[in-house]
Amino acid sequence: MSAIVRKTAASALALAIAAGLTSHPLSLAQAAGKDAEILQEEISDEIRAFCTNIADAARDQRYLLQKQELEQLQADIEDRIAMLEKRRAEYENWLQLRNDFLVKAEGGLVEIYKNMRADSAAEKLELVNINVAAAIVMKLKPRLASQILNEMDAEKAANLTSIIASAADTSIPKDPS
Repeated sequence: MSAIVRKTAASALALAIAAGLTSHPLSLAQAAGKDAEILQEEISDEIRAFCTNIADAARDQRYLLQKQELEQLQADIEDRIAMLEKRRAEYENWLQLRNDFLVKAEGGLVEIYKNMRADSAAEKLELVNINVAAAIVMKLKPRLASQILNEMDAEKAANLTSIIASAADTSIPKDPS
């Protein structure tokens, strides 16, 4: 028998004896039922009081756990940001080195083609990427550039000329968005 049932039965029996109801079994059951209701109310009151007493502590603990999670997430984000900043710096450094090399190489290429005969330069530029060829021809003096274009295949010279013309077109918006 559980402790609550024993307590309830003992309370009901004591109440019944005090009221002189032992001779009436129905009255004893009624007294036990009333005592059970009172006991249930007392238990409910104790539970309510317990929950009320620990509500603040539970809320504080929940806030503390949430704060710790947020701090951990913040630390993870800061680590990722630091890693991305490091990678960005590496890429910027690599891009600067690449651009420096291209400027030097382009300047060297222009000097090479500047010192070549027009027919030989035209032959070589026909084999190079058309954008590179256009960049080289744009940096040559107009007289030499015209001689080289004159020696080139008509179709390739026309393509090269259209690229050079589009590079000089000022109607193209500066902001591509």
